[in-house]
Amino acid sequence: MNELSMLVTITDRNTTKRFISLYESFGVNVTFSTVGSGTAVGELLETFGLERTEKAVIFAIVTDVTWKEIKRGLERRLNIDVPGTGTVPLSSIGGKNVLNYLTESQNFEIGEESTLKDTKYELLVLVGNQGYSNQIMDAAREQGAGGGTVIHAKGTGASRAAKFLGTSLVNEKEMVFIVVRSDQ
Repeated sequence: MNELSMLVTITDRNTTKRFISLYESFGVNVTFSTVGSGTAVGELLETFGLERTEKAVIFAIVTDVTWKEIKRGLERRLNIDVPGTGTVPLSSIGGKNVLNYLTESQNFEIGEESTLKDTKYELLVLVGNQGYSNQIMDAAREQGAGGGTVIHAKGTGASRAAKFLGTSLVNEKEMVFIVVRSDQ
């Protein structure tokens, strides 16, 4: 069975378009990107003659097959070959329409939902339109969640989403990360 994972890319902001273009060439048409910053201490940066730079963080949902193709593309087209890199496995995606939208151009067949073994906690990642994170957190708190982290991100593929889902979507998104006990 072809499993799903979340691909997380952290890069300099000026190379964001190169990564998104590469991902699109492999059928990954929906990504969410936001800004971040490195945490290296000034002393370390000075030692290597580096400057503090803003980073881009790109999130995408990929099948295992697509990830293998992207990895080869990263090696061949962008000359990136970093051992130990990969993806974060997903145990589920809420809603068949959302799943179809996120994997539209990738060869993915729905199988049985997988479960992570022997984990005490899980990370929920919810993507909503800008301005709805309070409602998302209110619903999560009603189910026992203590809190979450909101990241403001820009989505790609919004014109396809409007066509696919039949609704108007804004590019600006909020990604809400909530750590919950697995038994909840």
